[in-house]
Amino acid sequence: MEQYPYQPPEPRRRDESAHGVGHGRDAHEGSRAAAPDPGRPHGHGHGHPGGDGPPNGPGHSHGHSHSHGPAAPVSKHLRKVIAAVLVPFTAAVLVGLVVLWPGQAPSHKRTGVGFDRQTQQATVTQVVEVSCKSVNASGGTPTGDTSTAEGSSAQQQADGTCKKATVRVDTGKDKGRTFTEIVQPDQSRQLHQGEEVVVAYEPSAPKELQYAVTDVNRKFPMALLAGIFAVAVVVVGRLRGVMALVALAVSFLVLTLFILPAILEGSNPLVVAVVGASAIMLIALYMCHGLSARTSVAVLGTLISLSLIGVLGSLFIGWAALTGNTDDNTGLIHGLYPSIDMSGLLLAGVIIGSLGVLDDVTVTQTSAVWELHEANPSMGWRGLYRAGIRIGRDHIASVVNTLVLAYAGAALPLLLLFSIAQSSVGTVANSELVAEEIVRTLVGSIGLVASVPVTTALAALVVSADRPGPDTPAPAGSQPAPARGGRGRRRKR
Repeated sequence: MEQYPYQPPEPRRRDESAHGVGHGRDAHEGSRAAAPDPGRPHGHGHGHPGGDGPPNGPGHSHGHSHSHGPAAPVSKHLRKVIAAVLVPFTAAVLVGLVVLWPGQAPSHKRTGVGFDRQTQQATVTQVVEVSCKSVNASGGTPTGDTSTAEGSSAQQQADGTCKKATVRVDTGKDKGRTFTEIVQPDQSRQLHQGEEVVVAYEPSAPKELQYAVTDVNRKFPMALLAGIFAVAVVVVGRLRGVMALVALAVSFLVLTLFILPAILEGSNPLVVAVVGASAIMLIALYMCHGLSARTSVAVLGTLISLSLIGVLGSLFIGWAALTGNTDDNTGLIHGLYPSIDMSGLLLAGVIIGSLGVLDDVTVTQTSAVWELHEANPSMGWRGLYRAGIRIGRDHIASVVNTLVLAYAGAALPLLLLFSIAQSSVGTVANSELVAEEIVRTLVGSIGLVASVPVTTALAALVVSADRPGPDTPAPAGSQPAPARGGRGRRRKR
Protein backbone atom coordinates (compact mmCIF):
# COMPACT_ATOMS: atom_id res chain seq x y z
CA MET A 1 0.00 0.00 0.00
CA GLU A 2 1.32 3.43 -0.92
CA GLN A 3 2.12 5.58 2.10
CA TYR A 4 1.19 9.24 1.89
CA PRO A 5 2.78 12.01 3.87
CA TYR A 6 -0.47 12.49 5.78
CA GLN A 7 -2.72 9.81 7.29
CA PRO A 8 -6.35 10.38 8.12
CA PRO A 9 -6.96 12.36 11.30
CA GLU A 10 -6.65 10.36 14.47
CA PRO A 11 -6.74 11.24 18.18
CA ARG A 12 -3.75 13.30 19.22
CA ARG A 13 -2.28 14.69 22.37
CA ARG A 14 -3.37 18.24 23.11
CA ASP A 15 0.09 19.74 22.69
CA GLU A 16 0.33 18.49 19.08
CA SER A 17 -2.30 20.89 17.79
CA ALA A 18 0.25 23.51 16.79
CA HIS A 19 2.19 21.05 14.61
CA GLY A 20 1.45 19.08 11.48
CA VAL A 21 -0.12 15.65 11.98
CA GLY A 22 2.70 14.02 10.05
CA HIS A 23 5.36 15.23 12.49
CA GLY A 24 4.32 13.23 15.53
CA ARG A 25 3.52 10.08 13.62
CA ASP A 26 6.73 10.12 11.57
CA ALA A 27 8.90 10.73 14.61
CA HIS A 28 7.13 7.98 16.54
CA GLU A 29 7.81 5.52 13.74
CA GLY A 30 11.49 6.54 13.64
CA SER A 31 11.34 8.05 10.12
CA ARG A 32 12.20 11.60 9.12
CA ALA A 33 9.53 11.70 6.37
CA ALA A 34 7.17 9.37 4.56
CA ALA A 35 7.84 8.11 1.06
CA PRO A 36 6.96 10.80 -1.47
CA ASP A 37 3.95 10.54 -3.73
CA PRO A 38 4.99 10.67 -7.40
CA GLY A 39 2.06 12.88 -8.12
CA ARG A 40 2.93 15.54 -5.59
CA PRO A 41 5.80 17.94 -5.16
CA HIS A 42 8.45 16.40 -2.94
CA GLY A 43 8.48 17.95 0.57
CA HIS A 44 8.94 17.38 4.27
CA GLY A 45 6.86 18.35 7.28
CA HIS A 46 3.70 19.61 5.50
CA GLY A 47 1.98 21.18 8.49
CA HIS A 48 -1.39 22.97 8.37
CA PRO A 49 -2.42 26.00 10.36
CA GLY A 50 -4.99 23.98 12.20
CA GLY A 51 -3.27 20.68 12.00
CA ASP A 52 -6.39 18.76 10.85
CA GLY A 53 -7.25 19.92 7.34
CA PRO A 54 -7.37 17.63 4.34
CA PRO A 55 -4.11 16.87 2.60
CA ASN A 56 -4.81 19.10 -0.37
CA GLY A 57 -7.00 21.63 1.36
CA PRO A 58 -6.44 25.37 1.57
CA GLY A 59 -3.32 26.47 3.42
CA HIS A 60 -1.40 23.31 2.53
CA SER A 61 2.05 24.16 1.22
CA HIS A 62 4.65 21.96 -0.54
CA GLY A 63 7.33 24.58 -1.06
CA HIS A 64 9.59 23.80 1.94
CA SER A 65 13.35 23.56 1.50
CA HIS A 66 15.29 20.33 1.97
CA SER A 67 18.13 22.01 3.85
CA HIS A 68 18.46 20.26 7.21
CA GLY A 69 21.17 22.54 8.62
CA PRO A 70 20.42 24.49 11.79
CA ALA A 71 18.80 27.87 11.48
CA ALA A 72 20.90 30.96 12.02
CA PRO A 73 21.11 31.08 15.84
CA VAL A 74 21.50 34.84 16.11
CA SER A 75 18.98 37.22 14.61
CA LYS A 76 19.74 40.54 13.00
CA HIS A 77 18.35 42.27 16.10
CA LEU A 78 20.80 40.46 18.37
CA ARG A 79 23.68 41.23 16.06
CA LYS A 80 22.76 44.89 16.39
CA VAL A 81 22.71 44.59 20.19
CA ILE A 82 26.17 42.96 20.21
CA ALA A 83 27.47 45.63 17.84
CA ALA A 84 26.02 48.35 20.09
CA VAL A 85 28.26 47.04 22.89
CA LEU A 86 31.41 46.21 20.96
CA VAL A 87 31.56 49.16 18.56
CA PRO A 88 31.82 51.79 21.34
CA PHE A 89 34.35 49.58 23.14
CA THR A 90 36.45 49.24 20.00
CA ALA A 91 36.22 52.99 19.42
CA ALA A 92 37.38 53.61 23.00
CA VAL A 93 40.36 51.28 22.47
CA LEU A 94 41.31 53.12 19.27
CA VAL A 95 41.06 56.49 21.07
CA GLY A 96 43.22 55.12 23.88
CA LEU A 97 45.84 53.94 21.39
CA VAL A 98 45.93 57.36 19.74
CA VAL A 99 46.09 59.31 23.01
CA LEU A 100 48.66 57.08 24.70
CA TRP A 101 50.75 56.28 21.63
CA PRO A 102 54.36 56.93 22.69
CA GLY A 103 56.75 59.26 21.00
CA GLN A 104 60.38 58.53 21.76
CA ALA A 105 61.39 56.85 25.00
CA PRO A 106 63.41 59.20 27.22
CA SER A 107 67.13 58.68 26.77
CA HIS A 108 69.49 57.90 29.63
CA LYS A 109 73.17 57.42 30.19
CA ARG A 110 74.07 53.73 30.16
CA THR A 111 75.01 52.36 33.54
CA GLY A 112 76.84 49.28 32.26
CA VAL A 113 74.85 47.15 34.72
CA GLY A 114 72.83 44.09 33.73
CA PHE A 115 71.01 44.56 30.42
CA ASP A 116 71.79 48.29 30.41
CA ARG A 117 75.10 47.99 28.56
CA GLN A 118 76.41 47.93 25.02
CA THR A 119 76.89 44.50 23.48
CA GLN A 120 78.53 43.15 20.33
CA GLN A 121 78.74 39.79 18.59
CA ALA A 122 82.02 37.86 18.78
CA THR A 123 83.62 34.47 18.09
CA VAL A 124 85.98 32.36 20.20
CA THR A 125 88.96 31.74 17.94
CA GLN A 126 91.27 29.81 20.26
CA VAL A 127 91.14 28.08 23.65
CA VAL A 128 94.24 26.86 25.49
CA GLU A 129 94.63 25.35 28.94
CA VAL A 130 96.80 27.20 31.45
CA SER A 131 97.57 26.93 35.15
CA CYS A 132 95.18 28.99 37.22
CA LYS A 133 98.15 30.05 39.41
CA SER A 134 99.93 31.54 36.39
CA VAL A 135 96.99 33.76 35.49
CA ASN A 136 96.13 34.75 39.06
CA ALA A 137 96.34 38.52 39.12
CA SER A 138 97.50 38.75 42.72
CA GLY A 139 100.16 36.04 42.26
CA GLY A 140 99.42 34.66 45.75
CA THR A 141 97.73 31.47 46.87
CA PRO A 142 94.35 32.14 48.45
CA THR A 143 93.92 31.07 52.04
CA GLY A 144 90.85 30.45 54.11
CA ASP A 145 88.47 27.78 55.29
CA THR A 146 88.22 25.26 52.44
CA SER A 147 85.11 23.73 54.03
CA THR A 148 83.08 26.72 52.83
CA ALA A 149 81.93 27.17 49.24
CA GLU A 150 84.04 30.32 48.82
CA GLY A 151 87.19 28.77 50.25
CA SER A 152 86.84 25.59 48.20
CA SER A 153 86.29 27.59 45.00
CA ALA A 154 89.32 29.77 45.69
CA GLN A 155 91.52 26.73 46.32
CA GLN A 156 90.28 25.09 43.11
CA GLN A 157 91.02 28.25 41.12
CA ALA A 158 94.56 28.31 42.54
CA ASP A 159 95.41 24.64 42.01
CA GLY A 160 93.26 23.75 38.97
CA THR A 161 93.59 24.23 35.24
CA CYS A 162 91.96 27.30 33.71
CA LYS A 163 91.19 28.10 30.07
CA LYS A 164 92.54 31.08 28.21
CA ALA A 165 90.21 31.98 25.34
CA THR A 166 91.00 34.37 22.50
CA VAL A 167 87.87 36.16 21.35
CA ARG A 168 87.41 38.15 18.13
CA VAL A 169 84.87 40.99 17.96
CA ASP A 170 82.69 40.60 14.84
CA THR A 171 80.48 43.72 14.98
CA GLY A 172 80.78 47.38 15.89
CA LYS A 173 83.55 49.93 15.40
CA ASP A 174 86.16 47.52 16.81
CA LYS A 175 85.34 44.69 14.39
CA GLY A 176 88.31 42.33 14.06
CA ARG A 177 89.80 43.29 17.43
CA THR A 178 90.76 40.40 19.74
CA PHE A 179 90.98 40.09 23.50
CA THR A 180 91.57 37.27 25.97
CA GLU A 181 89.15 35.83 28.49
CA ILE A 182 90.16 33.63 31.45
CA VAL A 183 87.62 30.90 32.26
CA GLN A 184 87.85 29.45 35.77
CA PRO A 185 87.34 25.66 36.18
CA ASP A 186 84.23 26.06 38.34
CA GLN A 187 82.42 28.47 36.00
CA SER A 188 79.07 27.19 34.76
CA ARG A 189 79.73 28.41 31.22
CA GLN A 190 82.86 27.08 29.54
CA LEU A 191 84.05 28.50 26.20
CA HIS A 192 84.89 26.36 23.18
CA GLN A 193 86.76 27.16 19.97
CA GLY A 194 84.50 28.38 17.18
CA GLU A 195 81.67 29.24 19.56
CA GLU A 196 79.71 32.44 18.87
CA VAL A 197 79.30 34.62 21.95
CA VAL A 198 77.95 37.99 23.09
CA VAL A 199 80.43 40.44 24.60
CA ALA A 200 79.78 43.54 26.68
CA TYR A 201 81.53 46.78 25.77
CA GLU A 202 82.44 49.48 28.27
CA PRO A 203 84.15 52.44 26.50
CA SER A 204 85.23 54.14 29.75
CA ALA A 205 87.27 51.12 30.94
CA PRO A 206 90.99 50.60 30.15
CA LYS A 207 91.50 49.31 26.63
CA GLU A 208 92.45 45.77 27.68
CA LEU A 209 89.31 45.55 29.88
CA GLN A 210 86.74 47.13 27.57
CA TYR A 211 85.34 43.80 26.34
CA ALA A 212 84.14 40.80 28.32
CA VAL A 213 82.12 37.71 27.38
CA THR A 214 78.63 37.85 28.89
CA ASP A 215 76.58 35.22 27.07
CA VAL A 216 76.36 32.72 24.22
CA ASN A 217 74.84 33.61 20.85
CA ARG A 218 71.67 31.48 20.65
CA LYS A 219 70.06 33.08 17.60
CA PHE A 220 70.26 30.05 15.32
CA PRO A 221 68.72 27.40 17.64
CA MET A 222 66.05 29.87 18.73
CA ALA A 223 65.20 30.73 15.12
CA LEU A 224 65.14 27.05 14.17
CA LEU A 225 62.78 26.23 17.05
CA ALA A 226 60.51 29.13 16.05
CA GLY A 227 60.47 27.82 12.48
CA ILE A 228 59.51 24.31 13.64
CA PHE A 229 56.73 25.80 15.75
CA ALA A 230 55.40 27.83 12.81
CA VAL A 231 55.45 24.83 10.48
CA ALA A 232 53.64 22.66 13.05
CA VAL A 233 50.94 25.30 13.56
CA VAL A 234 50.38 25.74 9.81
CA VAL A 235 50.38 21.99 9.04
CA VAL A 236 47.84 21.21 11.76
CA GLY A 237 45.83 24.43 11.77
CA ARG A 238 46.05 25.24 8.03
CA LEU A 239 44.49 28.63 7.30
CA ARG A 240 43.41 29.04 10.92
CA GLY A 241 46.99 28.33 11.97
CA VAL A 242 48.32 30.96 9.55
CA MET A 243 45.92 33.52 11.00
CA ALA A 244 46.99 32.55 14.52
CA LEU A 245 50.63 33.20 13.63
CA VAL A 246 49.70 36.58 12.12
CA ALA A 247 47.75 37.45 15.27
CA LEU A 248 50.74 36.41 17.38
CA ALA A 249 53.00 38.71 15.38
CA VAL A 250 50.53 41.59 15.77
CA SER A 251 50.38 40.97 19.53
CA PHE A 252 54.17 41.27 19.78
CA LEU A 253 54.05 44.46 17.72
CA VAL A 254 51.48 45.99 20.09
CA LEU A 255 53.62 44.94 23.04
CA THR A 256 56.91 46.29 21.67
CA LEU A 257 55.65 49.37 19.80
CA PHE A 258 52.96 50.55 22.20
CA ILE A 259 52.87 49.00 25.67
CA LEU A 260 56.58 49.04 26.58
CA PRO A 261 57.47 52.48 25.10
CA ALA A 262 54.34 54.06 26.59
CA ILE A 263 55.25 52.80 30.07
CA LEU A 264 58.83 54.05 29.64
CA GLU A 265 57.47 57.42 28.55
CA GLY A 266 55.71 57.76 31.90
CA SER A 267 52.10 56.78 31.13
CA ASN A 268 50.13 54.92 33.78
CA PRO A 269 51.11 51.23 33.40
CA LEU A 270 47.63 50.00 34.30
CA VAL A 271 45.87 52.18 31.71
CA VAL A 272 48.44 51.28 29.06
CA ALA A 273 48.06 47.57 29.84
CA VAL A 274 44.25 47.73 29.67
CA VAL A 275 44.28 49.54 26.32
CA GLY A 276 47.04 47.35 24.88
CA ALA A 277 45.50 44.09 26.12
CA SER A 278 42.11 45.12 24.71
CA ALA A 279 43.68 45.86 21.33
CA ILE A 280 45.47 42.49 21.35
CA MET A 281 42.24 40.74 22.33
CA LEU A 282 40.19 42.32 19.55
CA ILE A 283 42.81 41.73 16.87
CA ALA A 284 43.67 38.17 17.90
CA LEU A 285 40.14 36.87 18.43
CA TYR A 286 38.55 38.36 15.32
CA MET A 287 41.54 37.54 13.15
CA CYS A 288 41.68 33.91 14.28
CA HIS A 289 37.96 33.16 14.64
CA GLY A 290 36.26 35.52 12.23
CA LEU A 291 33.89 38.46 12.57
CA SER A 292 30.85 36.69 13.99
CA ALA A 293 28.44 36.73 16.90
CA ARG A 294 30.23 33.71 18.36
CA THR A 295 33.54 35.59 18.48
CA SER A 296 31.81 38.69 19.83
CA VAL A 297 30.45 36.70 22.77
CA ALA A 298 33.98 35.43 23.50
CA VAL A 299 35.25 39.02 23.38
CA LEU A 300 32.57 40.12 25.86
CA GLY A 301 33.38 37.25 28.21
CA THR A 302 37.09 38.05 28.03
CA LEU A 303 36.43 41.74 28.68
CA ILE A 304 34.33 41.05 31.77
CA SER A 305 36.92 38.62 33.14
CA LEU A 306 39.79 41.03 32.50
CA SER A 307 37.87 43.74 34.36
CA LEU A 308 37.50 41.41 37.34
CA ILE A 309 41.22 40.59 37.25
CA GLY A 310 42.07 44.29 37.14
CA VAL A 311 39.87 45.10 40.14
CA LEU A 312 41.09 42.16 42.25
CA GLY A 313 44.72 42.74 41.27
CA SER A 314 44.58 46.40 42.18
CA LEU A 315 42.90 45.62 45.51
CA PHE A 316 45.25 42.86 46.68
CA ILE A 317 48.49 44.34 45.34
CA GLY A 318 47.73 47.47 47.37
CA TRP A 319 46.50 45.53 50.40
CA ALA A 320 49.56 43.25 50.45
CA ALA A 321 51.84 46.30 49.97
CA LEU A 322 53.61 44.77 46.97
CA THR A 323 56.05 47.26 45.46
CA GLY A 324 56.89 45.31 42.32
CA ASN A 325 60.59 46.00 42.96
CA THR A 326 61.84 42.54 43.91
CA ASP A 327 64.90 41.69 41.83
CA ASP A 328 67.88 43.23 40.05
CA ASN A 329 65.97 43.91 36.84
CA THR A 330 63.08 45.77 38.48
CA GLY A 331 65.58 47.59 40.70
CA LEU A 332 67.48 48.71 37.61
CA ILE A 333 64.26 49.92 35.95
CA HIS A 334 63.34 51.87 39.06
CA GLY A 335 66.82 53.37 39.23
CA LEU A 336 66.78 54.45 35.57
CA TYR A 337 63.16 55.66 35.54
CA PRO A 338 62.07 56.57 39.08
CA SER A 339 58.77 57.96 37.80
CA ILE A 340 57.50 54.52 36.73
CA ASP A 341 54.89 53.11 39.13
CA MET A 342 56.37 49.68 39.84
CA SER A 343 53.24 48.34 41.55
CA GLY A 344 51.23 49.49 38.53
CA LEU A 345 53.74 47.70 36.33
CA LEU A 346 53.16 44.54 38.36
CA LEU A 347 49.39 44.84 37.87
CA ALA A 348 49.89 45.44 34.14
CA GLY A 349 51.89 42.21 33.98
CA VAL A 350 49.08 40.32 35.72
CA ILE A 351 46.53 41.56 33.17
CA ILE A 352 48.65 40.85 30.10
CA GLY A 353 49.76 37.47 31.45
CA SER A 354 46.16 36.39 32.06
CA LEU A 355 44.91 37.49 28.64
CA GLY A 356 46.36 34.56 26.68
CA VAL A 357 44.74 31.89 28.86
CA LEU A 358 41.48 33.84 29.04
CA ASP A 359 41.20 33.85 25.25
CA ASP A 360 41.50 30.08 25.25
CA VAL A 361 38.81 29.59 27.90
CA THR A 362 36.25 32.02 26.48
CA VAL A 363 36.59 30.83 22.88
CA THR A 364 36.32 27.19 23.95
CA GLN A 365 33.23 27.77 26.08
CA THR A 366 31.51 29.82 23.39
CA SER A 367 32.22 27.18 20.74
CA ALA A 368 30.97 24.44 23.06
CA VAL A 369 27.63 26.21 23.60
CA TRP A 370 27.24 26.88 19.87
CA GLU A 371 27.91 23.23 19.03
CA LEU A 372 25.46 22.06 21.69
CA HIS A 373 22.81 24.30 20.17
CA GLU A 374 23.46 22.99 16.67
CA ALA A 375 23.25 19.40 17.95
CA ASN A 376 19.91 20.10 19.63
CA PRO A 377 18.25 23.37 18.53
CA SER A 378 15.26 22.69 20.81
CA MET A 379 17.42 23.08 23.94
CA GLY A 380 16.68 26.27 25.87
CA TRP A 381 19.25 28.60 27.37
CA ARG A 382 19.10 26.90 30.78
CA GLY A 383 19.83 23.52 29.24
CA LEU A 384 22.62 25.00 27.15
CA TYR A 385 24.11 26.66 30.23
CA ARG A 386 23.98 23.46 32.29
CA ALA A 387 25.59 21.41 29.51
CA GLY A 388 28.20 24.10 28.80
CA ILE A 389 29.13 24.53 32.45
CA ARG A 390 29.78 20.79 32.75
CA ILE A 391 32.34 21.15 29.97
CA GLY A 392 33.69 24.27 31.66
CA ARG A 393 34.33 22.51 34.96
CA ASP A 394 36.81 20.19 33.27
CA HIS A 395 38.38 23.19 31.59
CA ILE A 396 38.68 25.05 34.89
CA ALA A 397 40.49 22.15 36.57
CA SER A 398 43.05 21.80 33.79
CA VAL A 399 43.64 25.52 33.17
CA VAL A 400 44.09 26.48 36.84
CA ASN A 401 46.49 23.59 37.37
CA THR A 402 48.40 24.63 34.25
CA LEU A 403 48.66 28.25 35.40
CA VAL A 404 49.88 27.37 38.88
CA LEU A 405 52.45 24.90 37.59
CA ALA A 406 53.67 27.40 35.00
CA TYR A 407 54.40 29.98 37.69
CA ALA A 408 55.89 27.33 39.99
CA GLY A 409 58.17 26.11 37.21
CA ALA A 410 59.37 29.63 36.49
CA ALA A 411 60.13 30.17 40.19
CA LEU A 412 61.68 26.74 40.78
CA PRO A 413 65.23 28.00 41.53
CA LEU A 414 63.79 30.43 44.05
CA LEU A 415 61.71 27.71 45.71
CA LEU A 416 64.78 25.48 45.80
CA LEU A 417 66.71 28.24 47.53
CA PHE A 418 64.04 28.51 50.22
CA SER A 419 64.08 24.73 50.60
CA ILE A 420 67.84 24.76 51.13
CA ALA A 421 67.42 27.45 53.77
CA GLN A 422 64.78 25.22 55.46
CA SER A 423 62.34 28.11 55.65
CA SER A 424 58.78 27.44 56.74
CA VAL A 425 55.92 27.71 54.25
CA GLY A 426 54.66 30.81 56.04
CA THR A 427 58.04 32.50 55.83
CA VAL A 428 58.39 31.70 52.15
CA ALA A 429 54.87 32.90 51.29
CA ASN A 430 55.33 36.11 53.27
CA SER A 431 58.44 37.18 51.36
CA GLU A 432 57.59 39.77 48.72
CA LEU A 433 59.27 37.84 45.94
CA VAL A 434 57.01 34.80 46.51
CA ALA A 435 53.94 36.78 47.60
CA GLU A 436 54.06 38.62 44.28
CA GLU A 437 53.84 35.33 42.38
CA ILE A 438 51.08 34.05 44.67
CA VAL A 439 48.96 37.15 44.09
CA ARG A 440 49.66 37.01 40.37
CA THR A 441 48.63 33.33 40.20
CA LEU A 442 45.53 33.54 42.38
CA VAL A 443 44.14 36.74 40.84
CA GLY A 444 44.62 35.34 37.35
CA SER A 445 43.05 32.02 38.37
CA ILE A 446 40.00 33.74 39.87
CA GLY A 447 39.51 35.58 36.60
CA LEU A 448 39.83 32.31 34.66
CA VAL A 449 37.34 30.54 36.90
CA ALA A 450 34.86 33.41 36.61
CA SER A 451 35.21 33.51 32.83
CA VAL A 452 33.64 30.05 32.47
CA PRO A 453 30.15 30.76 33.93
CA VAL A 454 30.15 34.32 32.57
CA THR A 455 31.00 33.34 28.99
CA THR A 456 28.80 30.24 29.08
CA ALA A 457 25.79 32.28 30.28
CA LEU A 458 26.36 34.96 27.63
CA ALA A 459 26.70 32.36 24.87
CA ALA A 460 23.60 30.43 26.02
CA LEU A 461 21.49 33.60 26.18
CA VAL A 462 22.64 34.83 22.78
CA VAL A 463 22.42 31.55 20.89
CA SER A 464 18.94 30.73 22.21
CA ALA A 465 17.46 34.22 21.87
CA ASP A 466 14.91 35.33 19.30
CA ARG A 467 13.81 31.80 18.47
CA PRO A 468 10.47 31.43 16.63
CA GLY A 469 7.43 31.29 18.84
CA PRO A 470 4.77 28.54 18.62
CA ASP A 471 2.67 30.55 16.14
CA THR A 472 5.60 31.81 14.05
CA PRO A 473 6.80 29.75 11.07
CA ALA A 474 10.28 28.45 11.73
CA PRO A 475 13.03 29.05 9.20
CA ALA A 476 13.52 26.41 6.54
CA GLY A 477 15.55 23.45 7.64
CA SER A 478 14.91 23.88 11.35
CA GLN A 479 11.80 21.67 11.74
CA PRO A 480 13.52 18.27 11.41
CA ALA A 481 15.56 19.01 14.53
CA PRO A 482 13.05 17.48 17.02
CA ALA A 483 13.66 14.06 15.43
CA ARG A 484 17.17 14.18 16.94
CA GLY A 485 15.72 13.64 20.38
CA GLY A 486 13.22 11.01 19.27
CA ARG A 487 10.21 13.32 19.75
CA GLY A 488 7.68 14.38 17.18
CA ARG A 489 7.35 17.91 18.51
CA ARG A 490 9.40 20.76 19.88
CA ARG A 491 9.12 21.14 23.60
CA LYS A 492 6.92 24.06 24.59
CA ARG A 493 8.28 26.85 26.78
